[in-house]
Amino acid sequence: MEIATLELTAYQAVAVAAIVLLLGRFLCSKIGFLNTYCIPAPVVGGLVFAIVNLIGYTTGIGYITFDNTFQTFFMTVFFCSVGFTACFRLLKTGGIQVIIFLVVAIVLVLFQDILGTALATVFGLDARLGLCMGSIPLVGGHGTSGSFGPLLESLGVADANAVALASATFGLVAGSVIGGPIARARIKQKNLHSTDSGIGATADNGEEVAKKTIDNTSFLNAALYLAVAIGIGTLVYDFFTSIHITFPTYIGAMLLACILRNATDAMHIEMPLEEIDCLGNLSLNLFLALALMSLKLWQLAALALPMIVILLLQTVFMAFFAYFVVFKIMGSDYEASCFAAATCGFGMGATPNAMANIQAVNKSFGPSPRALFVVPLVGSLFIDFFNSIVITTFLNMLG
Repeated sequence: MEIATLELTAYQAVAVAAIVLLLGRFLCSKIGFLNTYCIPAPVVGGLVFAIVNLIGYTTGIGYITFDNTFQTFFMTVFFCSVGFTACFRLLKTGGIQVIIFLVVAIVLVLFQDILGTALATVFGLDARLGLCMGSIPLVGGHGTSGSFGPLLESLGVADANAVALASATFGLVAGSVIGGPIARARIKQKNLHSTDSGIGATADNGEEVAKKTIDNTSFLNAALYLAVAIGIGTLVYDFFTSIHITFPTYIGAMLLACILRNATDAMHIEMPLEEIDCLGNLSLNLFLALALMSLKLWQLAALALPMIVILLLQTVFMAFFAYFVVFKIMGSDYEASCFAAATCGFGMGATPNAMANIQAVNKSFGPSPRALFVVPLVGSLFIDFFNSIVITTFLNMLG
């Protein structure tokens, strides 16, 4: 029997995402542990929607699908706003941490693939299928899963594509759920505090200054900066594509935003950073709401018991790795707790999840500018490249 589907247009999907986000905010305000453990509101609301969709699917009543055009748009706007935070003055203090965090992420990739392949062998599965429950879906996300899944099937690994995509879906949820609690545990344990009071809150000499009032003109200027960076950024992305270098679609916008930020800093032109951050935060919340709404949880229910066990063990490993290794290596301070939360986000799901985890922690405990700058650079620019090398190496070793 064919299950009925309700197909939403792109505009209708955004409307539903807004309602889902409001629902998530309401639940976070009413349910203590959600707020206490920094679970992002769009994740909460999106999971409720996904569960309702699961009930509709399993009962045969029907489920909702939608045009995800604006999902990509909001993702691009958010990462463009992140690019405007990447000033060279911040790079001087956080530059070495980019390298350190990248090394940490590469180590994470190696251990995820070792754990995935080893456990797959224990359960009598093809060891290469373990990669589809390792760094392919977890660090790589749905994009890497969609690339390597068909490749593995062509090499004779049955159901590799479905397993990788389902595992990526699991990781998207798990990474969002465990990040906040891990950061909070470290912050409370060590009595940590943010050492930054936020963009524009202090002058260069360290003296506190009054917070600038956000007005219509400032919002318009912020939108114009974003529009220019996104538009010209498409040319940068097209250039990368023309020389056969694959990057996420938002990289061009993010790089252009970084250039604009530092050019205006050099010319002493004031940029509406608070308004850009506000628009970026709005876009991040709507993107995550749309992403969680698109989850087909029945794909997880169809996983065999060994696969569920492997994914749960990957989640436990991720939690221990973030809590002990990432926190220690990144400095054992407040910023390190945010790095730990972010690692859970992109180490199990995607970079936007990492940024949502950071922002959820920042909302409760204060800004973490270095984490906000370093994480998207590693998660967007570098780790996919090294992840692909590691995966290819494992395939050659196991082939």
